[in-house]
Amino acid sequence: MVNSKITGTGCYIPTIIQGNDAFLEHEFLNEDGSKFETSNEIIIEKFKSITGIEERRYASSNYSTSDLAFFAAQKAIESSGVNPEELDYIILAHNFGDVNKPAGQSDILPSLATRVKHSLKIENPNCVAYDILFGCPGWIEGVIQAHAFIKSGMAKKVLVIGAETLSRVVDKTDRDSMIFSDGAGACIVEANEDDAIGILSHATQTFSKEEAYYLYFGKSNATDSTEDEKYIKMQGRKIYEFALNHVPNAMKSALDKSGVEIHDVKKVFIHQANEKMDEAIIKRFYRLFKQQVPEGVMPMNIHEYGNSSVATVPTLLDLVLKGQIKNQEVQKGDVVIFASVGSGMNINAIVYRF
Repeated sequence: MVNSKITGTGCYIPTIIQGNDAFLEHEFLNEDGSKFETSNEIIIEKFKSITGIEERRYASSNYSTSDLAFFAAQKAIESSGVNPEELDYIILAHNFGDVNKPAGQSDILPSLATRVKHSLKIENPNCVAYDILFGCPGWIEGVIQAHAFIKSGMAKKVLVIGAETLSRVVDKTDRDSMIFSDGAGACIVEANEDDAIGILSHATQTFSKEEAYYLYFGKSNATDSTEDEKYIKMQGRKIYEFALNHVPNAMKSALDKSGVEIHDVKKVFIHQANEKMDEAIIKRFYRLFKQQVPEGVMPMNIHEYGNSSVATVPTLLDLVLKGQIKNQEVQKGDVVIFASVGSGMNINAIVYRF
């Protein structure tokens, strides 16, 4: 039976480091434009205690989202050893397209996937390149789509990328601007004849009633801003509660379908959105099986890299596989879970055996 497995990974971590101290001089405002009564020192310290973020990475002004995607794709291709001309699909997950710095219009014509294919100098017209907009779970959903293509016989080799430059769509007067960062991660998914290796199961959900606009594009908190200026906005408390109520169940659904026992899960690669939220999600997930969270089961890199949306999971995976995160590794035969939550509101999970 044909299955699919990840044969190579790569990531691009931007070189500009923005520490928390860089926000000390920012003027943070409430939604109505009023100033906070507390000092920036207190705001930043509370932010760090909740999110775990100490610094984040920003792309240099001469690089766009599609550039970051290209750099990560190159590394994934090199890691896998695949011939780029043999790729059947290039699937690129993002949210805002190429946004020039300073923030301006989003540019997605042509698609970012097409731009990456062009940069890779792939001549094969049967290599189909397209983008997906699925919020932070976009890269995982891209892997699920690649798996579907392979299972159906429509593809044998697929490049999946997650890339974003969120630093260019943040409202600097909004405290939440400290969360977001830039980056890109990629992988090659290939057909595999051993159905015990690779993707064992997956689950995806979209909640679009009152949850649809928990993350949205809205005006700045600054009173002198115009309606034409739009920035990424979120209802943090509602997203937190939504994630805790729904992500563990989606992860359980995927695990139940895989036939794998909870004690056989070695790692959970979860979207690096908020350290406290991720810890609470994992705790609730294991509680569904009446288990305690095993030590070291959840690798984290949010402290250094912030929340780069679709790029967090593939970047984390690449760093762990290449031994670049302390005390974290994946061995042959290990079962892991990939999971994410984000705008839509979308949730997904994959159970995978290396």
